[in-house]
Amino acid sequence: MLKTRLYRAYPSNLTDEQWKLLEPLIPAIKPDAAFSLHERRTIVDAILYVLRSGCPWRSLPHDFPAWQTVYHYFRLWRQQGVWTQVLDALRGQMRTQQGHDPQPSAAVIDSQSIKTSAVRGSNKGYDAGKKNLGAQTSRPRR
Repeated sequence: MLKTRLYRAYPSNLTDEQWKLLEPLIPAIKPDAAFSLHERRTIVDAILYVLRSGCPWRSLPHDFPAWQTVYHYFRLWRQQGVWTQVLDALRGQMRTQQGHDPQPSAAVIDSQSIKTSAVRGSNKGYDAGKKNLGAQTSRPRR
């Protein structure tokens, strides 16, 4: 990674070891690209900064690439399914390290968030906290 005197390391930046895991999963710069201003690692570090700090894209520190560039790659890679591939690969690695099968065999669903269906009946309640119709039982009005 190119480090200039203006470069500032952030706690959200990837370590060299972490980047070695992610680099094969992040799309490389196209070989026929006319030019490239930013390394992929710098783009990923900027995305992680926004996600970990919770700051708006427009508040990205100036030692990262322009926020429009970073946001463009975030959206592009989301549309291409890159983040899903990254998550799947990292989850599989973690599960393997813990002695589990790389693919989970079960999932947990929050039953209070499942929408009711006509099969269960026509009684629907209203959860004011979630502001949705759900599987809550309805009470008769008095």
